[in-house]
Amino acid sequence: MRGYGQFCPVAKACEVVAERWTPLVLRELFCGSQRFNDLHRGVPLMSRSLLTQRLRALEDAGVVARRRGAHGTWEYALTPAGEELRPVVEQLGAWGQRWARRGVSAEDLDAGLLMWDVRRRLRKDQLPSRRVVVRFEFRSVPRGQATRRVWWLVAERGDADLCLTDPGFEEDLHVEADLGAFTLVWTGRRRFADAVRAGQIQLDGPRDLARAFPGWLALSTFASIPSAAEAARRG
Repeated sequence: MRGYGQFCPVAKACEVVAERWTPLVLRELFCGSQRFNDLHRGVPLMSRSLLTQRLRALEDAGVVARRRGAHGTWEYALTPAGEELRPVVEQLGAWGQRWARRGVSAEDLDAGLLMWDVRRRLRKDQLPSRRVVVRFEFRSVPRGQATRRVWWLVAERGDADLCLTDPGFEEDLHVEADLGAFTLVWTGRRRFADAVRAGQIQLDGPRDLARAFPGWLALSTFASIPSAAEAARRG
């Protein structure tokens, strides 16, 4: 039996949104991803066939609508029913930031997901008016992610692209970092300055860009929420 076999609205809602990966697909839609490849970049460990299945199920449930984009490719848009789930997913994230006791373990580290989030959470109004190229080089990358150890972020005219191969532009700033430490900074668990002092993040480039770099990062949507333990320590 596919469903829970209960008339309870909680059960009926969970049949739609509580399947494995579905909340994360919704998270990507709420973050603005519309094309299949962009959605997949936010859930890189999810197979493309399973993503197709989940999108189809959400479409059948009336949560998303599929339409042709400007370039003829399929795009996915949230329906009013889908938009109504936004606070539900946001509250899940807030609860996880506050109460998930395991925190960020080595098996949770994902350079691709981290950089995808960095790209879409850049404070573009804080960037230089000219094109700026930042090379990221991560240490302690999990086995199987060796090809995703080095990234280039190219920001220009209020937009940003992410590359796994050298885009051919002169690099303005080089960021070398321990992946775990940068992830803790990104999720609000560690201060950027503390990671720099500990040698876990190193910046190489013009002093003005190195000083400005932390201000370019808006950090995770949930970074400002302290864990329950941290809140208790603060009193």
